[in-house]
Amino acid sequence: MSVSIAPERTPSRTGAADARPIIRSAADVSNLVNRGAAIGSDARIVVAIALGGIFLDAYDLGALAFGVKDIAREFSLTPTGTGFVASAITFGAIIGAFFGGYLTDKIGRYRVFMADMFFFVVAAIACALAPNAWVLGGARFVMGLGVGIDLPVAMAFLAEFSRLQGRGNKAARVAMWCPTWYAAISISYLLVLGLYAALPAHDAGWLWRLILGFGAVPAIAIIVIRSRYMSESPVWAANQGDLAGAAAILKRSYGVDARVDARVDPDALSASKAAKPRGATWSNYGALLRGVYRRRTVLATVIAIASSFAYNAVAFGLPVIISSFLAQSMLTTILASLALNLCFAFAGGLFAVRTVPKFGAWKLTVVGYAFQLLALIGLAVVGKPATGVQVVIAIALLAAFLLGQGVGPGSHSMTFASLSYPTSLRGVGVGFNQTLMRASSTVSLFLFPVLSAALGTKVFWIIAVAPLAGLVALMAVRWEPSGYDVDAEDFAGQRVR
Repeated sequence: MSVSIAPERTPSRTGAADARPIIRSAADVSNLVNRGAAIGSDARIVVAIALGGIFLDAYDLGALAFGVKDIAREFSLTPTGTGFVASAITFGAIIGAFFGGYLTDKIGRYRVFMADMFFFVVAAIACALAPNAWVLGGARFVMGLGVGIDLPVAMAFLAEFSRLQGRGNKAARVAMWCPTWYAAISISYLLVLGLYAALPAHDAGWLWRLILGFGAVPAIAIIVIRSRYMSESPVWAANQGDLAGAAAILKRSYGVDARVDARVDPDALSASKAAKPRGATWSNYGALLRGVYRRRTVLATVIAIASSFAYNAVAFGLPVIISSFLAQSMLTTILASLALNLCFAFAGGLFAVRTVPKFGAWKLTVVGYAFQLLALIGLAVVGKPATGVQVVIAIALLAAFLLGQGVGPGSHSMTFASLSYPTSLRGVGVGFNQTLMRASSTVSLFLFPVLSAALGTKVFWIIAVAPLAGLVALMAVRWEPSGYDVDAEDFAGQRVR
């Protein structure tokens, strides 16, 4: 991706004109980032590594889907005990997101990201070796801490290493978290399929242990390569008053050779309230509910909660739905789950990434929720299929739900959460959003086994309330974050939209 940055030519000590862009403030750094990275820079690699963290989040959250029944049988768990094991990771994610959001703004994106991968390695190994449900639940809780910490910092990297307009803009890069998520789920399904075929029948109980333990492998790979390419966010560094550091990051990772204006006094810049946005404090969580941010926070929160509740119930419960409600074999369940995720959820996510610069996140989210609402109502009406035709209809409705998730709320729940706030609030904004989102996930993962056992397919009526709530919120708050320079609010005061 080439960029054209108009330099300011000033005489150098030798008398020759210096064509490099000049940095006088954090706003200048933000403007350079908004114009896009130079060809051959490391910006895309930084984005890819951040997406690697999201891949781990998704893999670890979804890896248990096929093993729930085996775990319940091995540890003699009741439906309540099964819900505890399934939801332990989201309990950890709630705490991790709250503290991770604050730390991302306080100590920087780079330091937080460099630390959180170790949670994944330790927890994955502990899960694979768990002797009982308590150890498994505890390890999943620790894994959840890593997931919760990772999302705010990953979203910050995606937003702050991307251009503002055009193909590959901030909204599109943030939306990439969605197909990455579904790719991770699909890979976990492929791994299950391979191990299911390779393991002898008497060793089938090892399947869930191998799947959970495999999560340590990509985590170790990210730990090995991230120190080579990862850098601090240049906009965050500039916001802290470190213009020289921001310039160095722009050159190293963004391919833009900018220079700090020699007339800028670093001490005066650091002390200037006009040049430096709000500092990272716990009170910033309260700022999310004041001024122009209140309506954005309400919308982003409702979208996140509704999306998470419905998706966790349907997608993570997909193997249970297909094998129990639709009465299919284990092999059919694996293949159907894989096909549905790849062909509909993953494809829908890619469609959202490609089209959000043109249509915007708001419209695509409305379309996605409409698909989901109709699909869930259809599943509730069909009930437990009695004929082959009804099975096909039920599978098609599940496909429509996952397509709607990929096109709309799945992709853009993070778009609203990440791009509704400037750099100084982005960590706590995503952290707050993820805290409530993970609370919704916890409720969903805990209740789905209980409610599906008690209500059967009537549970879809309850799940359908989630996309309906999302549609109501979108109709009430018509906020479009795609293409809007929200980081400018750190430098020029809040603009109401």
